[in-house]
This record gives sequence, structure tokens and C-alpha cells, in this order.
Amino acid sequence: MKDTSHKGERIAKVMARAGLCSRRDAERWIEAGRVSVNGKAISSPALNILPSDRIIVDGKPVSKEGMNEPRLFRYHKPSGLVTTHKDEKGRETVFDHLPSHLPRVISVGRLDLNTEGLLLLTTDGELSRYLEMPSTGWVRRYRVRAYGHITQERLDELKKGVTIEGVKYAGIEATLDKQQGDNVWVSMGLKEGKNREIRRVMEHLGLTVNRLIRLSYGPFQLGNLPKGAVEEIKGKILKEQFPGFFK
Repeated sequence: MKDTSHKGERIAKVMARAGLCSRRDAERWIEAGRVSVNGKAISSPALNILPSDRIIVDGKPVSKEGMNEPRLFRYHKPSGLVTTHKDEKGRETVFDHLPSHLPRVISVGRLDLNTEGLLLLTTDGELSRYLEMPSTGWVRRYRVRAYGHITQERLDELKKGVTIEGVKYAGIEATLDKQQGDNVWVSMGLKEGKNREIRRVMEHLGLTVNRLIRLSYGPFQLGNLPKGAVEEIKGKILKEQFPGFFK
């Protein structure tokens, strides 16, 4: 029998490129018995897939259409939606509100329930993983409204980084925009984007966030994109921005 083990791509990568999930999640799905290849359930991601192979995930075939050139979209996420495909609490999700003509997409990172603004969506799990990596060095910029009072001097302390309840947060750029009654508006830029990072850092400073808007993610801007709208980023721009990914 001819050895073809060196050909094709690893199944987790194929699933990610098809926009089903990240490569790491694909490995978990495989170990959980949710994936079969050519009619046989598999339990290990150590398998290369050929174009002729038929992959079934949760009883549904994986479409080869999802393995074309990666696509990336800007989405203006409204407050009140969770960034997950299925919420265990039954809350409305980002994906419940996307236009029906969009292909299957996954998010690049997450915005929590009450955060609004720019969320990147992609058809490619590998691209999502690539954009989330800290090594990109991309700054995520936010506009924050919080209850309380603060000085620029205290905000400048965040440049050195801060540790809160054992969690270390890297340096954050923070600029006091204005005090409006009992609320303050602050512009913030961070590179890590840990879970609820801005809210926890602001609480550490004695402020309570009551509105949080992501304005940009790396080179991609929210701009004048209407709330709930989706706009595709041209493939040419993707290749210019991510030459390492498309090589």
C-alpha cells in the first residue's frame, strides 16, 4: 500500500480552515467523539486529511467551500449580545443577529455581554487564532465611560502594568478625555485583552464602568459602521496586512 501519511493537512487544521472552530477546539471535539472521517469515528487529531476524505462533525458534513481563501469582516456589536455560537443560559448571541447571506463565521476573540463596538469575524479558524496571538503586537483601543473621578496622573500609572488579585496586566495607555458630572470618559489602548481586563483595571482605580466601546483592533477601525452592520474587508488588504499568514 502506498504511504500517504505525509500528504494532506491535519484534521484539526482542516476543521479550523472550514470555519467550524479554532484548531484547539477541533482537537477537543475529536477527543469527545464528535468527529468521523469516511464513516468512522476518530478519537485522535493525529490524522491527515486528503481532498477526497469526507468529514462529519456532529452528524453534519464539513463543507469544502469553507476551505477557500479566508475572509474577514468588521461587525459593530451592540450591547446585550454574547459572543458565542450557543449560550447555555439561552441569551441572544452575536450569531443570532448576523445577516443570513453571510457564510459561517467565528469571532476573533470576544467582547463580553455589555461591551459594544468592533468585533472581527472570519470564516477561517486559523486566521482567527493568528489574529489573537499576542505576538502580533496589535493594540485594541476602547472608549470607556465610568462612574467616579480620576486624574491623568493615576491613569499614567497603568503604563507600568498592574497586578490585581494575582493577575498581571501589561502596560495600558489611558487618557482622560473629560469629566461629565459623576462620570468620566477615558480612552484606553491595550495589547493583551485578557478577560474583562478594562473593567477590572478600572475597578482597581475606584471606577465603575457603565459603557465600553471597542474602537479598533490593530489596523481595523469601527469608524462609522452602523450598529449591527457587517462589512467585509477586502482580500487584498488581508494579504497586505498578514503577509506571514498568506505566504
